[in-house]
Amino acid sequence: MGFEIAATGSYVPEQVVANEDLAALGCDSDWIVQRTGILERRKAADDQATSDLALHAARQCLERARISASEVDLIIVATITPDHASPSTACHIQRALGCIAPAMDVNAACAGFMYAMVTAGQFIASGASKNALVIGAEVMSRTIDPSDVKTYPLFGDGAGAVLMRPSSQQKGMLSYTLGAEGCGGQMLCIPSGGSRLPLSEEAIANGEHFLRMEGRSVFKWAVRVVAESARDCLTHAGVSIQDIDSVILHQANVRIIDSAVSDFHIDREKVLVNLERYGNTSAASIPLVLDEAITSGKLSSGQRALMCGFGSGLAWGTAVLQM
Repeated sequence: MGFEIAATGSYVPEQVVANEDLAALGCDSDWIVQRTGILERRKAADDQATSDLALHAARQCLERARISASEVDLIIVATITPDHASPSTACHIQRALGCIAPAMDVNAACAGFMYAMVTAGQFIASGASKNALVIGAEVMSRTIDPSDVKTYPLFGDGAGAVLMRPSSQQKGMLSYTLGAEGCGGQMLCIPSGGSRLPLSEEAIANGEHFLRMEGRSVFKWAVRVVAESARDCLTHAGVSIQDIDSVILHQANVRIIDSAVSDFHIDREKVLVNLERYGNTSAASIPLVLDEAITSGKLSSGQRALMCGFGSGLAWGTAVLQM
């Protein structure tokens, strides 16, 4: 799938919420660090919605790519925290940028950015897009019950963006795999707010509008699916883990990342992590790391990255990216 990443962008809200700031809610700072590796996360201001974060990242991305918004011909936003149930957050971005382009959201939670990149890549491969703006953005802080001391500290808010455009077959995704195991959907879900269980006073009283997570079960599943999908991608790309320059995993939990390092005997320096600063930002986590990697020079032209997103659905997306 031949494309290049012309530029990246990112944005995180100004407010930093350190582990110590959560003590009043009954959260144990030591437990958070030991179990997750998270030291702090960002929280959106009361007047900020997901599209606001996404727009900051998008504008930075376009500025770095040195193109005008009018040249964007596709917008895909990966999010599970849209501004509204309808219209899509991507349509808000399209309006704010002032471009004329197809715009749609992808709801695949923490795997969403990978799904969005693959989708944009197919548009490019078919000739339907020459400048695809792909964004992962979330305001997760509004989906978690503050009294849930095991879940609330895990998540943060942020956005990342990439501009994808046609290139030679030597660049882009050498291989990818997308998958889902819907039978595990109840392990990580927001029960209320859809047509199955509309939002109501009763649902709110029961906390069914908040994210629910069976942490131990999700952890075991994630460790398995990261290993299996990564092996599949490496095999189909015809490369080994030694041929990979950077590993970018969804920033969910440092223990999942450590498990991947152990399974593949990866040089720890190749595994890019910002979890300690931002927590789990769902669909924003991979583009946030990718932006840091490219702007810092850790990932550059000619190098390869192994990327994997996994989460609610249960769903996952893994790819070998040739820069």
